Order: sequence, then structure tokens, then C-alpha cells
Amino acid sequence: MNLETSDPTSRPPKLRRVAVVATALIVGIALAGLMPRWRHRTAMENETRELAIPTVRVVSPTATKGEAELWLPAEVKPWIEAPIYARASGYLKRWLADLGTRVETGQLLAEIETPELDQDLERARHELAEAEAAFGLAKITSDRYTELLKTDSVSEQETAEKQADLALKTARVASARANVRRLESLQSFARVTAPFAGVITLRNVDVGDLISAGAGKELFRLAQTDRLRVYVRVPQSLAPSIAPGQTAELLVPERPGRIFGALVAGTAGVISAESRTLLAQLEVQNPRSEILAGSFVQVRFPAGEQTKCLSLPGNALLFRAEGPQVGVVGPDDRVELRSVKLGRDFGRTVEIVDGIAPEDRVILNPPDSLTDGAVVRVDETAKAETAR
Repeated sequence: MNLETSDPTSRPPKLRRVAVVATALIVGIALAGLMPRWRHRTAMENETRELAIPTVRVVSPTATKGEAELWLPAEVKPWIEAPIYARASGYLKRWLADLGTRVETGQLLAEIETPELDQDLERARHELAEAEAAFGLAKITSDRYTELLKTDSVSEQETAEKQADLALKTARVASARANVRRLESLQSFARVTAPFAGVITLRNVDVGDLISAGAGKELFRLAQTDRLRVYVRVPQSLAPSIAPGQTAELLVPERPGRIFGALVAGTAGVISAESRTLLAQLEVQNPRSEILAGSFVQVRFPAGEQTKCLSLPGNALLFRAEGPQVGVVGPDDRVELRSVKLGRDFGRTVEIVDGIAPEDRVILNPPDSLTDGAVVRVDETAKAETAR
């Protein structure tokens, strides 16, 4: 029996095909298991890269009207307002002007019964009469002694004494007369009159009330309302344009659709350290009493030129140690942190005086971690909705 050597190359072709198919099958199975893992890893890497770049919403600054259109809160005061007190003590006899009464200058408002003052005046008049009688006798005596001195009938000492007595009696007459005038003046205050034309805004007494001069009890309050003073605090940025004689407009909430004219009567001339505003006083004519003193109104100072200003939503601002800032997205989608100067605060929006341009893309709701130079992705959908 002959044994033949085994040669792999001499294997049947069928066996080789089986080996190739088996190898391909094993490789296919391996690839089928690895491909999903590779795809998953690739997806995770892409997602990680996507999440590493934050998506932001942006808004463009909008133009606002200049400060010439600024409405400022103001307070209305009477042109003249004065409390009226008693200068004479006694009891209120009657009053002739009640709340809301229009009175003229010098018009009688009330009368005070002054029994003690009347007695003092009567006594002072008697004292004046006594002093005048003593003065008359002293004058006659002095003149007589002066004539007798010429004939040496009396001594010079006696004549000098009579002349001195005359001077004393003259002074007493002057003093008594001055006291009478003082009491007569006080008695005239028993008639309480209006110092100027206006409206009675308070009556604080009634018939029979005890009135004490200097006790501080206010009898009436009188206000002149046909002309009014309006006090308004002007922001520092607008203060240089306010000058006496300048026109202004007054808006009264109780008079919708009506605009009242006003003139700047004067300013405080200094900026308040507490509010950084300038106190201005306006004059308003009110002949028909359409504006009530004490009212809250709004004032506007028109101007020929409008100040160009931009505004942004309040949630676009970042407040840091460097001051207020905004994040601006550049053409390369990189963030630039810009310091801005704020103007007026309108609540939902804030006026930006300096630091941005109308074409800038400003980030809304910027995160506190936002840094200069960071790469971001702009949400175009949100941007389109914001633009609409």
C-alpha cells in the first residue's frame, strides 16, 4: 500500500470555497457588531461638539424718541398760599367766608370780639388824656418861669426844673399816644381780612371759639389759584436745555386730550445730590380753575431737534464689576462684550446712550458665564420671530 504525502494546495476547490465563505462570514459578523458602536460614538462626538457651542437669541437695537418727548411727573401748587392767624385775642363773633369762597383783597373774613383789648384801649386813652393835661400845665408853668426869670423874680434853678418837668411831661404824652396807637392797631385785627384775592381752602374756626393771638391756631387758609406753580424735577441729561421763559406742555390725567401751556419761571440752578435732577418751576395760567392745586400732572419740554437714541430689552444687559455690558455677536459668530452707557429706564426696555450701533446683534438673556471671544450659534428662528 502506497502512502501519498498530503498537500494543502491539493485540497479540493470546494473546501477552499468553504474556508473563504467562513472567513468572510466571521468578518461580516464582527463588522456588524462594531458598526453600530462606531456610529453611536460618532453621533455622541458630533452631539458633544454641537452642545459645546451655545445657541443664543439675538435682537437688534431699536430707535427711540429723544428726550424732547420725555414726560416728567410734576406737582401743582397755588401761586400764593397763606395761612391766616389771629393777631387779637377774644371770641369769634362771626365768620363770613366758608370753604371754597372766592374773596377779594381786603374782604372781611371774620370778626373777633375782644372785651379785654377794648378795656385796655379805653384805659390807654384815659392815660393819654391825663398825660396831655399834665403836659399843658407843665408848659404853662415853664413859660411863666421863663418870663419871670427875665425880671429876676425866680432863680435860674427853678426855671431849669420847670423846663425839665415840661420835657418829662412831653415824653409821657408821646408814650401814652404810642400805646393808644398800638392798641388801636391790635383792635383793628379783630376784623380778619383777606391779604390777597383767592379761594378759601380751609376754615378752622366757628362762632364762639376762643381765639388766642400767637397760639398758632390757623383760622383760614387762602390760596390764589387763577395762576399756578408747577414743580418738576428734570433729569441731569436734560437740565442744560432748561431756561427761564422756555415753553412746556402740561398733561392733566383728569382732562384727557387736553394739553395746557406753561412757561419756565425759574430753576434751582443746582443738581440735587439725592436724585441727580434739576428742580424747575413752571407758571401756568388757570383762569377757569380747570387744574386743581395739589394735583399730580405730567410735563413735557418740546424741542426742535430729536436726540437719536437706541433702546434694548432689559434682559439683554449684563451687570458686572466693569459696569453695564451687552454681548454682541460678530460676523464670525464670536461674542464681543461691550460696556454701554444707560439712559432712561422704560421698564421692559432701557435706553442706551452709547456703546452699540443699530446693526449690532445683541444677545438676549446672556448667561453670567459669557466671556469675550466665545463662539456661539445664533438661533435664526428666534431671530426671525423677534424681527416680526
